Amino acid sequence: MRKTLITLVAVLGMTAVAAPALAAGGAKHPRSAGFSFEGPFGTFDQGQLQRGYKVYREVCAACHSMDLMHFRNLGEAGGPFYDSHAANPAENRFVKALAAEVQVPDIDTETGEAIMRDATPADRFPSPYPNATAAAAGNGGAAPPDLSVMAKARHDGANYMYSLLSGYQAAPAGLQIRPGQYYNPYMTGDMTPFWTGEGHAPAGGFIAMPPPLADGQVTYDDGTAQTVDQYAKDVSAFIAWASDPRATERKQAGFGVMIFLFLFAGLTYLSYRRIWKGVAH
Repeated sequence: MRKTLITLVAVLGMTAVAAPALAAGGAKHPRSAGFSFEGPFGTFDQGQLQRGYKVYREVCAACHSMDLMHFRNLGEAGGPFYDSHAANPAENRFVKALAAEVQVPDIDTETGEAIMRDATPADRFPSPYPNATAAAAGNGGAAPPDLSVMAKARHDGANYMYSLLSGYQAAPAGLQIRPGQYYNPYMTGDMTPFWTGEGHAPAGGFIAMPPPLADGQVTYDDGTAQTVDQYAKDVSAFIAWASDPRATERKQAGFGVMIFLFLFAGLTYLSYRRIWKGVAH
């Protein structure tokens, strides 16, 4: 038993040492976007989430799925289209309208044939491809990842996505890059095998996804700047919310628990002093 524990500790220690090197991968550290939801007391900006959903729907949804998201989630408390006057998220008028803009596959109950119909709040976000094979075939052999929990799947997820989406650069002179690849300093990779220039190879890696955003690509109705940087911030915030829709509630609950524990500790100490007052111990 002791030998097993020693072996397990050794393996965990090696993993802990190796993890930072793998995580770094030669990529630049993500830039901070200054998100409102960062920190123990941060909350999501509803306006930003609405803009982020629009960017996702008009740009990202063409290639990336969000299989864990239903349209009704958009109307839940803390969500981008939450309405306190709605009986429930499924009855939210904004959610109904947004869902109706999207077509989802279904089966005709009378003929059994495949049809397309307007989505309802109960439907999942539709996938842009019928299966993973089709997704890979349409994207140079690599299926675009699902974005449902992407912010949880990457270190410093929201800032990483913001940096990646807004950080595309022309490949430095001396870097061999093949057709269909794009250089991004925030992409994990090792450029050493492809570097023919002087000095150390540049940070970053290759990515098969072309730069998805361009200035003026998505129209904002609230007057917010329509730039690549702003689009990247907004859609990253939306994906961060989708990855953890209960984050704000969890933070509020944790704050309440801390207050309770503080008061409980005070009462416990006062009780201790009262009970043991005048008793030698």
